[in-house]
Amino acid sequence: MALPDRMKALVVTESGHADSRQDQSLPSLAPHVALEEIALPRPGPGQALIRVHRASVNPSDVAFIKGAYGQPRVKGVPAGFEGVGTVVAGDTPLIGRRVSFFATHSGTWAEYALTDVATLIPLRPDVGDADAAGLLVNPMTAVAMFDLVRQDGADSFIATAAASQLGKFLMALGRDGGIRPIAVVRRAEQAEMLRAHGAAEVLVSTAPDMARQARDVLGRLGPRILLDAVADQVSADLFFAMGRGARWVIYGRLATEPPRLTEPGQFIFLGKRVEGFWLTGWMRETPRARVEAAIAEVQARFADGRWRTDVAAVVPLTEAMEQLPAVYGRGGKVQIDCGGAAAGTE
Repeated sequence: MALPDRMKALVVTESGHADSRQDQSLPSLAPHVALEEIALPRPGPGQALIRVHRASVNPSDVAFIKGAYGQPRVKGVPAGFEGVGTVVAGDTPLIGRRVSFFATHSGTWAEYALTDVATLIPLRPDVGDADAAGLLVNPMTAVAMFDLVRQDGADSFIATAAASQLGKFLMALGRDGGIRPIAVVRRAEQAEMLRAHGAAEVLVSTAPDMARQARDVLGRLGPRILLDAVADQVSADLFFAMGRGARWVIYGRLATEPPRLTEPGQFIFLGKRVEGFWLTGWMRETPRARVEAAIAEVQARFADGRWRTDVAAVVPLTEAMEQLPAVYGRGGKVQIDCGGAAAGTE
């Protein structure tokens, strides 16, 4: 297969981290990325070049391009953490195979992406591109964090931002695993949808009687783990209302203002703790057999219909500068069509 010398990509326009705290809104892409034609990256030892079919747009991607993620931006490099595509070159026997992958060298918001061979996940034929484009960040985080819940021996757990794609995956895992999920959302109209996904209880953070409802639910179900994507005062208040030995696992920071920790004595006398979760670290530190089992479980759930990606919009790469901000953050997953999909994979 003859490869072009150049490709279209949404490249980062700044380096390093932002000087001020950033929120998760995306009114415009223009301050953060630009659509450019750049040289095609060439794979070296242990690397693969992928013709990208679709790329996901996750909150972590938005945080990254705005300079608010844990790893710094590099000006001129394509953005985008995960996607699906076909391996077209590189140091791998997977050339010609359709794969999900993390982009470790040149991002997925592009016609081609460059990554380490170790990140390639060969796909089942019954997992379509809509699910495969987001196979890693949300589904793998859900499975990995549910491992924490199971290992703790809890009968129940709390998940904030539960109406998100990841939140719905957690609801289903809890239901299927016999561990009752408590969903926390901002809007009451999301409650029935979450119960259908497996939530045992739903707490609406904006309800005037939220504190009373939380005391009742926590008293009855006794959750010991709070899986938190928001890190706001509601999360902190829930954590301090939980019982002895509770764990607050923070995997996102959607809130614009940090919470106040009003009960520090609980860390001393009740054995409570706060910790972070980062999927990249989990995949690096977890035994390979468990990572492979989690990947197989994720693909099986998509293949048999227990999970599906709620895609709200698919925007063409060449029109993403205008279209993506208009659809991002309005419910459902946004994906970028990078033009490489084969027939029958959509």
